[in-house]
Amino acid sequence: MKFWKYHGLGNDFILFEDFNAEVPSDAAFVKFICDRRYGIGGDGILYVRKDAHADAYMKIMNSDGSEAEMCGNGIRCFAKHLYDCGLVKSERMSINTLSGIKIIDLKVENGVAVEISVDMGRPHLEAEEVPIKGTGRFINGHLQAAEIELTGTAVGMGNPHLVIFQDLSDEQVLRLGPLLEKHEAFPRKTNVEFVKAKEDCLEVKVYERGAAWTNACGTGACATAVAATLVGICPTGKDIVVRLPGGVLKINVKDDYSSVQMTGPAARVFVGEITW
Repeated sequence: MKFWKYHGLGNDFILFEDFNAEVPSDAAFVKFICDRRYGIGGDGILYVRKDAHADAYMKIMNSDGSEAEMCGNGIRCFAKHLYDCGLVKSERMSINTLSGIKIIDLKVENGVAVEISVDMGRPHLEAEEVPIKGTGRFINGHLQAAEIELTGTAVGMGNPHLVIFQDLSDEQVLRLGPLLEKHEAFPRKTNVEFVKAKEDCLEVKVYERGAAWTNACGTGACATAVAATLVGICPTGKDIVVRLPGGVLKINVKDDYSSVQMTGPAARVFVGEITW
């Protein structure tokens, strides 16, 4: 069974061309394939499938065997694969996901996609859309974990996020990540972003739902930028530099919050075959 290995800022994925939906996607298969000692190794698996309404459908499985609605780094890798392998020949394409159809624009050099911009759609701010328990918007809202009083903002980017700008020690961050992922306030669990606002960027550490600490999270970068505009740290309508452990993404939040544009790289690591 042929596979391709990609990464977006160190957030890595195994990709299968699964046009007939025949590649396994059960939890046991996903956990084995993503295992870094016994399998191929990755933060998740991307399945390229046919779609009646878009150029392709992206099915995303997290390394713990759970399915994700959306993945910002994953969709850039997915789009690069479609273009570089000739599955889609246009520098603008549409990719369907559990969180809806996303429009992608590619910067191409020498026939290869080198930068990918994704219209990530409208950020979800109402509690039932994120989802988070309660009503209205959770902006600078309060919750508790590990006996620490926290202030955070909840943003949905097709998947749930909790963004925290609070000054916390590295030890507290490491402890809080896995606790907040499963916090009772989030019925479908949540991704967690711990943010330090610098003069020229937002510096972010992400505890990713279903994948733990990660080098980068595209939807997390988008959620962070949205939260930063909501609490007055950054302006809308301008590129916001989000610095993750694996590198930098540029995020632009429209003035009316109708969409969020994410721009960044993706890279193919290698191609291989696995017997299953």
